[in-house]
Amino acid sequence: MYIVDEKDKEYRFGDWGPKYLMQGPRMNFALVQFKQGQDFQAHYHEVMEENFYVLEGTITIVVDGKPCEVSAGQLIHIEPGEIHYVINKSSSTVKMIASLAPYKDADKVEVENPKI
Repeated sequence: MYIVDEKDKEYRFGDWGPKYLMQGPRMNFALVQFKQGQDFQAHYHEVMEENFYVLEGTITIVVDGKPCEVSAGQLIHIEPGEIHYVINKSSSTVKMIASLAPYKDADKVEVENPKI
């Protein structure tokens, strides 16, 4: 058992992106923050499934070309192989939780961002 304190971790891109509270050995768990207009490269995972649970705001997540608006209190589940692209098209900061499992190092395959 161990306890992780969010204040001891950093967002990948300074003040936005994923903040991993746990990476492996069986899953990844992160807090994610996107400010207005920020996005994340479209990609898919070969093994890991990914879940996003929105804590604050509304985020656009494009899955296999279909845009989905996901709001606070909603979860979106993404299967391995489904290409997904995340962009904050709203005027407020979005905060969400991301989980990926089963953990596999280097399981992300980047693709060209879709036009939405």
